[in-house]
Amino acid sequence: MILTGPEITEAVADGRIGISPFSADQVNPNSYNVRLGETLLCYTDQTIDTYQANPTRSLLIPPEGFVLQPGQLYLGHTVEQVGSDSYVPLLFGRSSVGRLGLFVEITAPIGDIGFHGQWTLMLSPVRPLRVYAEMKIGQIMFFAALGEVELYAGKYQKAAGPQESRYWRDRVGAP
Repeated sequence: MILTGPEITEAVADGRIGISPFSADQVNPNSYNVRLGETLLCYTDQTIDTYQANPTRSLLIPPEGFVLQPGQLYLGHTVEQVGSDSYVPLLFGRSSVGRLGLFVEITAPIGDIGFHGQWTLMLSPVRPLRVYAEMKIGQIMFFAALGEVELYAGKYQKAAGPQESRYWRDRVGAP
């Protein structure tokens, strides 16, 4: 079952959901709008290796915005720190942003119960697109869990800013 906007607001007030900073005007009928943070990460090597840590460069979005280019993956982040020990969060791009040709979180929208932090956004435009820090970029929905809950304690816990892939840590024998 999905939480309604009023239930999200109540769950934030009583601590079942953490959203910081929280703004009532970002509550939708069944989701919460999140904003794009000011930092973007880009991988610098032409080939990304799944079994290695890959170098990145960091970009700050200036006040006049930053133009995302097709064929490039940008790792952004939410302004808001979001998490819950009670509900399963799912993050999707806003339809208004999708209609501009920006894919947001197309492969990994589900969050784990127990994750708390800023969400890394995987941004991929179909044509050049200017984005701005603090623009509403996505929405998070919260679903009730059924069964025993094991809280997330993984490699992205308490994320601050965009996080590059740590997939390489999952391979057998990785340090």
